[in-house]
Amino acid sequence: MPQGTFYSLPSLSIFLPPAPLPLQLSTPSPSTPSPMSPLAITVKLFAAYQEAYGVPELTLQLPEGATVAAVCDRLLAEHPELERWRDVTRFGVNLQFVAADTPLQSGDEVVLIPPVSGG
Repeated sequence: MPQGTFYSLPSLSIFLPPAPLPLQLSTPSPSTPSPMSPLAITVKLFAAYQEAYGVPELTLQLPEGATVAAVCDRLLAEHPELERWRDVTRFGVNLQFVAADTPLQSGDEVVLIPPVSGG
């Protein structure tokens, strides 16, 4: 006989199965990034950017959905003297030239390339 509750009235019989077990939600393992995890990216600095920061590369944490333009904005906010290079800087992600509105993923390598001169 199936488990559950059987109700019988003179003109009606109803069988109610047992209540389902509570839903168990799994939590992501620590190695699985959650959808709101910050992006960890490497920024390679050249010419004026490297001179301003004094290092050849930075590691940044950015919010999910950040773009290359967000990297540029952050660097210029930290070093306003670089503002004059904003309109002439080219961008690259993972060895490919890209537009400023290119979205980033964790682990990306971003380069900001201002004009350079020399021999």
